[in-house]
Amino acid sequence: MINEEIDEMEIRLIGSHGEQVGIMKTSAALQIAEKEEMDLVLIAPQARPPVCKIIDYNKYRYEMARKAKEAKKKQKVIETKEIRFSPNIDVNDMNTKATAARKFIEHGDKVKVSMRFRGREISHMNERRHVLDEFAEKLADIAVMDKPPKVEGRSLVMFLSQKR
Repeated sequence: MINEEIDEMEIRLIGSHGEQVGIMKTSAALQIAEKEEMDLVLIAPQARPPVCKIIDYNKYRYEMARKAKEAKKKQKVIETKEIRFSPNIDVNDMNTKATAARKFIEHGDKVKVSMRFRGREISHMNERRHVLDEFAEKLADIAVMDKPPKVEGRSLVMFLSQKR
């Protein structure tokens, strides 16, 4: 809330240079802010009396937007890549998929490994769980299993991420 939007009778005022001015009526604080050609901004509405500060509101909004943008720039985004295969995958195909998963994990991404079951294969779902375990063993030197193999619809799914 800024300037006339502040509906409190008395406020604690902080000056434009950060000095404590004291407790005063809102109208008097507004006059001081107008003399300095700045805005009266409510910064702590929960305090008794509420705390207001004399600042240039547009400059304040710009600084806050810049800080938020800077914080967003520094955060690390972790993507989830998916590797899919069928339960009757061959050894060489498994090695190829493991190599791709290794690249994803070394890059810092998580890997979702899903094994799709089609038709009658679904009746042998529990017997083929070892294929996902073998896949996790191939990557055990750089990856840990976040979520163990779990049934999701017609697929067995597990998540791998980089070791810390």
